[in-house]
Amino acid sequence: MKWRGRQQSSNIEDRRGQGGGGLGGLGGSSFGRGGGFRLPTGGGGGSRGGIGSLIGIVVVLGIIWFATGQNPIDILTGGSSTSGSSASSSGQLPTTGEEAELRDFVGVVVKETEDLWTEVFQASGEDYPEPTVVLFTGAVDTACGAADSSAGPFYCPGDSRVYIDLSFYDQLHRQFGAPGDFAQAYVLAHEVGHHIQNITGVLPEFNQRRASMSQEEANAYSVRVELQADCYAGVWANYAGQEDLLDSGDIEEALNAASQIGDDTLQKRMQGFAVPKTFNHGTSAQRKTWFERGYTSGNPGDCDTFSGNV
Repeated sequence: MKWRGRQQSSNIEDRRGQGGGGLGGLGGSSFGRGGGFRLPTGGGGGSRGGIGSLIGIVVVLGIIWFATGQNPIDILTGGSSTSGSSASSSGQLPTTGEEAELRDFVGVVVKETEDLWTEVFQASGEDYPEPTVVLFTGAVDTACGAADSSAGPFYCPGDSRVYIDLSFYDQLHRQFGAPGDFAQAYVLAHEVGHHIQNITGVLPEFNQRRASMSQEEANAYSVRVELQADCYAGVWANYAGQEDLLDSGDIEEALNAASQIGDDTLQKRMQGFAVPKTFNHGTSAQRKTWFERGYTSGNPGDCDTFSGNV
């Protein structure tokens, strides 16, 4: 990806080295309660789709749910509690050269997602409320509760923040066989996709619906949520191509990453077999298909994972 020398987002909050509280430290609510999604609200046209085309459902996420043993359905909360850690670094923390480069890379990718989604929202006469991306090490307090790095990158709808420990990128490469800077960009774009799902107003409805769902039903809806976020990541990849940011092999890196973190692939790697009824992010084939759909069309309106089969 041609990212060096490009403008970075101002919405990066660096909490590395600050640590985080114990589970349950936010108003007595432990990380992993609540969260939600809703049925699609319809499709639409437009150059990249209007806000009405952003068929929303909210996240639940942790991009490597099975590998970490955490069910993403239980990761997020839709509550409006105050973020447990309000400190934002006024200057960048001391880092190694590699960490500093990763931090800059994240800043550039986030800025490019902001440019895309600002354009999409403006096409419908709306402002895009940009998310904040929080860098942390080890553990972190969020409006969704306290979490540690084992959760993987995640989005918290309670404070509209994406959280990532940069060490995940080394894990993505070494443990999951998904190297490359565009594989890393895909992860961020996927999390921002969850922000899009959240700000379309779908989280309260998810919390209502989930109360009457079995775990298997919740898992099935979660798959559709995650695949839509993959599709939104593909829409961003299309935009990156229009901005001449793509290097040869970038899309292949993203598709490989999507494949390596498919539920079936992860479960077979961990235990030698897969249990489809426990899938809540989608199979490798599904994740690749929906990323590719978003990349091919560049239209969020084509990311309806809630009509028909996925």
